[in-house]
Amino acid sequence: QVHVVESGGGLVQPGGSLRLSCAASGFSLAYNYAIGWFRQAPGKEREGVACMSTVDGTTYYADSVKGRFTISRDNAKNTVYLQMNSLKPEDTAVYFCAADRRVWFKLPSPKDFGDYWGQGTQVTVSS
Repeated sequence: QVHVVESGGGLVQPGGSLRLSCAASGFSLAYNYAIGWFRQAPGKEREGVACMSTVDGTTYYADSVKGRFTISRDNAKNTVYLQMNSLKPEDTAVYFCAADRRVWFKLPSPKDFGDYWGQGTQVTVSS
């Protein structure tokens, strides 16, 4: 069975850090899949946060998270991570990961992306 599962969300104070994980099963993230992280805040549309191309490992980020978030991959664990530093209250959202077989050269729209989607993990940034 093919799926991706997110974990690592939680409550953190402003300025703090969290690392989200996206574990894949039933397929290998190491080959021919782009991996994206997306988020959806209450009352807002889902938006792209970060994406990693599996062709050459190129990464793309939303302007709002550049310099604070880092997407990375551990092929041995078949897992993708999103390291989030200097968190702000406006980062509060449900975070989703998704895998897509196509090649991407920019941060994708969630409407266009994703052969496989996870169920999401809640991140709350609050004092």
